[in-house]
Amino acid sequence: MRIGIMQPYFFPYIGYFALINAVDRFVLYDDVAYIKNGWINRNRIKIGTQARYISVPVTLANTNHPIKDVKIVNYDRFRIEVFKTLRTNYSKAPSYADIIGLLTEVFSVDYADINTLNAASIFMIKDYLDIKSEILASSTIKTSNELRGEAKVMNICKILGGDIYINAIGGQGLYSKDNFLKGQINLLFIKMGKIIYFQGKGDFIPDLSIIDVLMWNSKEVIKRMLQEYVLV
Repeated sequence: MRIGIMQPYFFPYIGYFALINAVDRFVLYDDVAYIKNGWINRNRIKIGTQARYISVPVTLANTNHPIKDVKIVNYDRFRIEVFKTLRTNYSKAPSYADIIGLLTEVFSVDYADINTLNAASIFMIKDYLDIKSEILASSTIKTSNELRGEAKVMNICKILGGDIYINAIGGQGLYSKDNFLKGQINLLFIKMGKIIYFQGKGDFIPDLSIIDVLMWNSKEVIKRMLQEYVLV
């Protein structure tokens, strides 16, 4: 059983969905602390010839809040602004009509918290790309409150029956293959190949939000992109 675990990011880059597609069960890590200026409530799209952030406004009592408890503020204004930005920058993209329809469906709900919005968008894109992996939230998995970091990840894998854990390539500095092997789990890292596609004006900018990929590419092309990786 192949397991993947990542925080619920806001419309993450294509490598996130390649990871979902590469595992049998994918866990949205929603009961760990929210990190300010990360990818939980913002991501980048191409505006003109530059990468610019679109950010969901959130409010926090402190930065130790679990992701699942982070509330959205001024959602209606954000929703109006984001669609104006998307219309201005992507209306001539080949998949605009289909994707703006999907985004309209997702954003039509009045989300109270960023976790629910992110989960809804991830499920929508998973279904659109015909990804069959099961997705569940870490907050629904009963683990010890004392576990942190690597130990908690290994415990989640054990609970879900995982003998292979696949992590993003950036996790190489966080997790030890030897430690996982001691727990009878094979740790692998997913490394994306070089994905390049037409983005309209200007030079190609890699690792933008999946929104950019969806706008400029057909479903069939994106499904092939999901296979552009190696496991190391």
